[in-house]
Amino acid sequence: MSDRTAAQLPLPTMYKALLRPLFFLLPPEKAHHVVVGLFKLLMHIPGMGRLMSSMFTVRDRRLEREVFGLRFPNPVGLAAGFDKDAGFYREFSNLGFGFIEVGTITPKGQEGNPRPRMFRLPKDGGLINRMGFNNSGVQVASTRLKGRDPGFIIGGNIGKNKLTPNEAALDDYLACFRQLHTVVDYFVVNVSSPNTPGLRDLQEKEPLMRILSALKAENARLEQGRPILLKIAPDLTDTQLDDIIEIVRETGIDGVIATNTTISRSGLRTDASVIDTIGMGGLSGRPVRQRSTEVIRYLHTKSHGAFPIVGVGGIHSAADALEKLDAGAALVQIYTGFIYEGPALISEINRALLKRA
Repeated sequence: MSDRTAAQLPLPTMYKALLRPLFFLLPPEKAHHVVVGLFKLLMHIPGMGRLMSSMFTVRDRRLEREVFGLRFPNPVGLAAGFDKDAGFYREFSNLGFGFIEVGTITPKGQEGNPRPRMFRLPKDGGLINRMGFNNSGVQVASTRLKGRDPGFIIGGNIGKNKLTPNEAALDDYLACFRQLHTVVDYFVVNVSSPNTPGLRDLQEKEPLMRILSALKAENARLEQGRPILLKIAPDLTDTQLDDIIEIVRETGIDGVIATNTTISRSGLRTDASVIDTIGMGGLSGRPVRQRSTEVIRYLHTKSHGAFPIVGVGGIHSAADALEKLDAGAALVQIYTGFIYEGPALISEINRALLKRA
């Protein structure tokens, strides 16, 4: 039974009418840093964390999910890319998330690609980014995650440095895995970002088998194993998705996150000249919703539900989240929808789930 539900305030309207227009006056990356900075300051006010939690968190045992050996208080998480350096997961845990995934984290800190590198597509409810795994490195993230509340689930999304050749990529993944092993609850192997040159080549069967098998072996050697997930692109063909199913089966990893951003630009409402000016990058948000759901459904159906799937891509409403769960996802994550719709989206999804319980 429900202990407490989010306050019935017109939060979505307030966010879209007042706050989002102000945030959208700033360039996307600048707006991100301003919003995060203000929110962290707000959370330093005594009692503010409890107030935020009472407004946004929906607590009910019917929302709990046990997936890859972890008990989630609810199935709605924050996707990787938002808290790249594990710098504000504590503050954002007050918004009702069931889990937060930090990263993508690389062994060495790196600046990422030149600015500007994030672009809004308001007509499409989308974002294009070519951030390029900008982060402060695994040592910084590991230090920030030490001493965290063990009751809140944190995932660690790991990748390789831009200057590391693919032949040596395994060393980068192992370095992050070893450093973060005691401070995260699960790992995500990111080989699907389109913004690090050559990274998606690691999705091919042979190099991917090598990386995942080595991580599984390392996991077995360490004192306490962690679930290992693979994050895949929405641009994979059915044949490649069949390979993913076989790879999961052969390596014994714990699940798949579907999907990352897309390199496709089909069906956009934004003027083609604007898209051409923006150039390269991964597209997220509403334009990727349908394909992401198709990938989830394909993997779930063809594998006969053999492994858990975390659904991410284009979730801007409770209906979008339910669509992914109905397609076979065990959990969902939001990112672009969180930016466009605001934090009330989390409680909206959870309340919609309770109506169906």
